[in-house]
Amino acid sequence: MIKKMSPSESDFAIPAKNCYRMVILGSTKVGKTAIVSRFLNGRFDEQYTPTIEDFHRKLYSIKGDVYQLDILDTSGNHPFPAMRRLSILTGDVFILVFSLDNRDSFQEVQRLKRQIFETKSCLKNKIKENIDVPLVICGNKGDREFHREVQQEEIDQLVAGDEKCAYFEISAKRNENVDTMFRTLFTLAKLPNEMSPDLHRKVSVQYCDMLKRKSLKNKKMKDIGEAYGVVTPCARRPSVHSDLMYIKEKAIGGGQGKDKERCVIS
Repeated sequence: MIKKMSPSESDFAIPAKNCYRMVILGSTKVGKTAIVSRFLNGRFDEQYTPTIEDFHRKLYSIKGDVYQLDILDTSGNHPFPAMRRLSILTGDVFILVFSLDNRDSFQEVQRLKRQIFETKSCLKNKIKENIDVPLVICGNKGDREFHREVQQEEIDQLVAGDEKCAYFEISAKRNENVDTMFRTLFTLAKLPNEMSPDLHRKVSVQYCDMLKRKSLKNKKMKDIGEAYGVVTPCARRPSVHSDLMYIKEKAIGGGQGKDKERCVIS
């Protein structure tokens, strides 16, 4: 779960058990940001802009509960290995992206998958409890005419035997298989399927006020049957200090105090 922020930064509280971080990893120019854009806005930008690190936050109202999903869109260059490790330690669900016409990017996904499990295993050994690592691997740019450099047999071998890992060939440009990929990821993580882009109604920023009132009063809305989602503007990534403190508390305290923790919207 995402570490809570200080009360002075808070707008309103959400139970920590409903707060998650999704981390997108992969080489440069494989379409990570395009996938995030599809997820958040349903759009595709033809212009390529290198990503250093982008942070987004989306709120949901699903069956009377409020959820927070933080999205970390990482750099493909990963110039700071310590920050990459920190992103992995604080991540709850992962998307690993490669380009179907770039074998080097597939090999990077292989390395990343190993790094995720090695890094999470270190934390697992400290807290002495099971840690699931739900992730999907995406072969992107399926819309292109290209010479395929990654064979299906290699992909099958990468995901074989891992119940928390799935593979999809997608096209962020044509929006092919993207929604299905997200539905599967949330199912693997035992999160509400309504978090998927095609299973909730997108609402305006003003809807945050309704979410705020609901979280404070803990009352169910009249239209409880419909799921809502809103992208919060100007979301700020929790500080490195906050992430480090979260990891420290997780390693020392295990699962204690989960009900008392809160994550907040800032």
